[in-house]
Amino acid sequence: MEIQDLPQDKKIILFDGVCNLCDSSVQYIIKHDKKDVFRFVSLQSELGQKILKHIGINPKHIDSIVYYEPGISYYYKSTAALEIAKGLSGIFTLATVFKILPAGIRDFVYDYVAKHRYKWYGKKESCMIPTPELKSKFLE
Repeated sequence: MEIQDLPQDKKIILFDGVCNLCDSSVQYIIKHDKKDVFRFVSLQSELGQKILKHIGINPKHIDSIVYYEPGISYYYKSTAALEIAKGLSGIFTLATVFKILPAGIRDFVYDYVAKHRYKWYGKKESCMIPTPELKSKFLE
């Protein structure tokens, strides 16, 4: 898939495909994405690398989730998490109240968890392979 082929009506979440915490988060988002607005791409995939290059993020400097609205904007770290929460149904939209905190404080906490995620939650040898039922949610 090429950048121009990305679905324009979906929001794309780039995630660490070998991180157990990230995998659990993706499964959680899928379960609560009642409006079917999210699609997923591993940061380690060829498409993930193309998207990062397209939006101007150096892949060597990203160990974070990236939320990308094709042709509109992108966010990473805590702001990406809050934008994702805003797109989920129900109580999850309440997480957006954390936007009142300065991004520097939110990102400090985010970076702390990101730095320790493999130690706390573990790491896979390879990216997850979605089940046939979930395959349509993943772009590569």
